[in-house]
Amino acid sequence: MNDANILIVDDEPQIRKMLSITLQSSGYRVIEAETGKEALTLVANHPPDLILLDLGLPDQNGQEVLRHLREWYSNPIIILSVQSSETEIVTALDSGANDYLVKPFRTGELLARIRSAIRKTSERENAHASEFGDLTIDFASRTVKRNNQILKLTSTEYSLLILFAKNEGKVLTHQYLLKQVWGPTYINESQYLRVFVAQLRKKIEMNVNRPTHIVTESGVGYRFLSN
Repeated sequence: MNDANILIVDDEPQIRKMLSITLQSSGYRVIEAETGKEALTLVANHPPDLILLDLGLPDQNGQEVLRHLREWYSNPIIILSVQSSETEIVTALDSGANDYLVKPFRTGELLARIRSAIRKTSERENAHASEFGDLTIDFASRTVKRNNQILKLTSTEYSLLILFAKNEGKVLTHQYLLKQVWGPTYINESQYLRVFVAQLRKKIEMNVNRPTHIVTESGVGYRFLSN
């Protein structure tokens, strides 16, 4: 059973009820808000372990609420929205959302995303070494092993991998990756990023045609997985 406290922010009562029943049956504690203002007040007074945020709120745009939250709230935020455009998804992820699910979604997938997001908040931030399936990253010595064999990575490949690893399970947009690894002048160089991801995949993936660590999120970016 879980004991994390989750805030549901959605103006539709039936959606809040469905989510509340699903989460409580999995052992989570649930708080509800139907407006952006109510959500911001609740989070300020009693910060939850995770927020499920709808973008279509009656008083404020959900993207605006997300940006306000990210000024001081650091726990996971998962967007649940009927808005499925690439622009909306990329904007939310660039504004600090940990994940984005388009309604309607499978409850099993939502619960899996929640478990992953909560787990990552309590792991790896201060770890000297971490395991990601067949990969082991030693942050202190800056070494990477696959199946106990040391991999030879360039400094850029290593920086890219570390950024992925520290955001395991989270979708990282093309622009975010380019800005973090190469700087703001490279944010439009998507082809540049694809080249380096391809190089990194050749070194860490068992099958580059079916990658299991660096997974492409079409039109958005990449997600790093441990399996």
